[in-house]
Amino acid sequence: MWNEPYLETCCRSALHRLRLAGGIGRPDGLKDGPCLRRLAGMGFAARREDGRFVATPAGLARHAQEILKAAAAG
Repeated sequence: MWNEPYLETCCRSALHRLRLAGGIGRPDGLKDGPCLRRLAGMGFAARREDGRFVATPAGLARHAQEILKAAAAG
C-alpha cells in the first residue's frame, strides 16, 4: 500500500533543486517558493532562521527513493 504523500511534478523538481543546493539552501521568493513551503509542511524541507530552505533527512530519503530511482531507470 502506498502511504507516502504525493508530490506534484513541480514539487519533485523543487526537491531536486533543493538537493542540488546542498547546505547553501534555496531562498524563498523564487518561483518554486510555494513548493518549498509545501515540502516544508510535509517534513521534506526546513526553513532556516536566515529564510533559506534546506532538505531534511526525510527529504533526502524521498529524493533518493523517487527522483534518483527514476533517473537510474531512465
